[in-house]
Amino acid sequence: MRADALSHTGLVRPGNEDYFISDVERGLFAVADGMGGHQAGEVASHLALRALQDRLFNGTTGEPLPRLLAAAAFANEIVYRSSLSSRERAGMGTTMTAVWIVGPKGFLVHIGDSRAYLFRDGQLQVLTNDHSYVGELVRCGGLTAEEARQHPQRNILTRALGTGATVNIDSREIELKPGDRLLLCTDGLYEVISDQELAAIMNRHQELAGATRELLRLALERGGPDNVTVVLALYE
Repeated sequence: MRADALSHTGLVRPGNEDYFISDVERGLFAVADGMGGHQAGEVASHLALRALQDRLFNGTTGEPLPRLLAAAAFANEIVYRSSLSSRERAGMGTTMTAVWIVGPKGFLVHIGDSRAYLFRDGQLQVLTNDHSYVGELVRCGGLTAEEARQHPQRNILTRALGTGATVNIDSREIELKPGDRLLLCTDGLYEVISDQELAAIMNRHQELAGATRELLRLALERGGPDNVTVVLALYE
């Protein structure tokens, strides 16, 4: 495994509420995009990924996907309990998209509107569904993907980690081939760069750092309206 990761505040937001994990040694990669006032979003994203990583490697046993789901559920509990601890943190939550690579398989958990993509043989495939108002409209045919990127209500989430005592977290297993690249990102990337452009950039850059830097550069060139986080991992 090799990986490269970048996170940037962008050009509009006062702080960075994104957080990421790029743990090549143990094969865990994740992004989270927090929400909530008074810096609560930053707290939520950090709490979630730290809890996920700690529980996965120190508090779970068994098969990989149930372990990852249990760690994600624990992360939800930690964020939810913290949201009840003070008025400043009330209502906070976060997206979370995580992939744990074990042998030739990737195990994915996901909630919110961050994304995971698989880049294989020059083609880019979205592995996650956006848990958002516009994401639901796209899936039922009410909006195109391009319309969703411009929609004024595109940031309304239908699911997020830490917003309830229990939440519904998507999961799946992915068979990997040598040369596959996994791209995890927050909405600050894909809302200003289309999937076609993402694929073109991935095709232009064999080096991971070259791809992540061009993705960030382009997001900022287009106004950087949100925090931008990119994690790119190569399965060898």
